[in-house]
Amino acid sequence: MDKSVGILVIEDDYSLNRAISFKLQKEGFEVFSAASLQEGRKLLTQHEIHLLILDVSLPDGNGFAFCREIRKNNSVLIIFLTACDQETDIVLGYDLGADDYLTKPFSLMVLISKIRALLRRSQLSPENVGIRSGDITFYPATMQLCKYQQAINLSKTELKLLSYFLNNPRQIITREQFLQHLWDSQGDDLDENTLAVNIRRLREKIEDDPSRPRYIKTVRGIGYIWGERCVSD
Repeated sequence: MDKSVGILVIEDDYSLNRAISFKLQKEGFEVFSAASLQEGRKLLTQHEIHLLILDVSLPDGNGFAFCREIRKNNSVLIIFLTACDQETDIVLGYDLGADDYLTKPFSLMVLISKIRALLRRSQLSPENVGIRSGDITFYPATMQLCKYQQAINLSKTELKLLSYFLNNPRQIITREQFLQHLWDSQGDDLDENTLAVNIRRLREKIEDDPSRPRYIKTVRGIGYIWGERCVSD
């Protein structure tokens, strides 16, 4: 397992939080820990979190309510931790969008097994290497783009453009190169105007402010350049 998988542990029991975090770090995950929902909410917005280990009873709120809040706009994987093994609570957790459930006390090895199983079933398996640049991550194996952990739907042409940019970061790419490498070989009848239209549409989907792009910058009279560094996760 590599450190591209970020896990957030929200658990107010200091000893348990520390034990879980230490075990996850030992297994090679990138781990963030919090003892309250307020701390967890902040970490969730500051870092790329793929999986959340969430205690149900916390000093400043209820894990079930937090799960409901998260599920409004976030597909992060969630494993509930609770001291209550009542069937109604377990069912409620799943109904709210939890991916798995553990009743205290539990084995750390069982937790690790559940995490690995969830990652295998999701598109966050280590076999699916991502390319991270700024706030976005692109998974070539599945052609999926995520920004702030939210999936962004791209057209076939936009995906080809994005992939070419990410494989050639911080390099000026001429319009001729785009047309030659992305379309001519496939027999598509596209021109520079169509290229510009697709670039604009891609900007509108990935840039916070398309009029002042952070990622796709125009090199006047030549072409475009991907302005951010890319890292393979």
